[in-house]
Amino acid sequence: MQIEREIVRTTKRRYQLGNSQKIAPYVFVLPFILSFLIFFAYPLVNAVIMSFQEVLPGETSFVGLDNYEKLWNENFGAALFNSTRYTLWTLLLLIPVPMVLAVFLNSKKMVASNFFRSTIFIPALTSVVVAGVIFRLIFGELDGALMNTILHLFKLESKQWLYSSNLAMFALLVLAGWRWIGINVLYFLSALQSIPGELYEAAEIDGAGKMRKFMRITVPLLKPITVYVVTITIYGGYAMFTESYMLWAGKPSPQNIGLTMVGYIYQQGFQYFDLGFGAAIGITLLAITLVVSLVQLTLTGLFKKEE
Repeated sequence: MQIEREIVRTTKRRYQLGNSQKIAPYVFVLPFILSFLIFFAYPLVNAVIMSFQEVLPGETSFVGLDNYEKLWNENFGAALFNSTRYTLWTLLLLIPVPMVLAVFLNSKKMVASNFFRSTIFIPALTSVVVAGVIFRLIFGELDGALMNTILHLFKLESKQWLYSSNLAMFALLVLAGWRWIGINVLYFLSALQSIPGELYEAAEIDGAGKMRKFMRITVPLLKPITVYVVTITIYGGYAMFTESYMLWAGKPSPQNIGLTMVGYIYQQGFQYFDLGFGAAIGITLLAITLVVSLVQLTLTGLFKKEE
């Protein structure tokens, strides 16, 4: 009997503990806190410390700011330029195009809209490694490559797509558009479906046309999701690595035209085994991304107090 009473008391205490209004919130957020500390905070602190070290097999030594001083070189400048240019172009591609497509797909007059919604999302389900290999063949230098074959139809000469800075950037943007437009379309579609139809009806009564309704109603009410898409696009632009790595088959691109910031981290940290310098590049990239994101959020008015 005594054992049964103890079991009942223990069970009751656990039930009260689990249903406590003071403790329950902490129990629910504990998995996030643990995952944040283990998979983000701890690696970040280690990376900051490592960026001030020279890391050799079985030996580490502090070198002060030497790793950050080494950032002033042509390769880092090329990587930063390529990542920034890629980010700017993806912003121009992955914001307005998905927004317009979402408006069309959300229209009641759109035929087979569900089919097109499914089709446009399929690239997001494809492995970026597989996609990179396929696009490397599409933008090949041979006359039989798909893009060169298309050029021949218009009586144009073949191009060496991956040997020119501008053409290589075009190839990266085509791959980015093919892969990410469908995802951004879904973001904008979900936001469009939350806009009350009465607003459009009232605008029609006032004589507003389609373009006026789009600019005065749709675009302003899509601002929250647009800010979100811009933010993740900036992050994705500076974090791009696999696409560039696969297009050049893991080899150095001609004159570093395909070198990105993350690619530079991989090159220095894992190919040249200079982990301290790689960590310094990573911390610098984190700071650049943070500053750009904060500027973008400030310009879009996210930090302004609502009146």
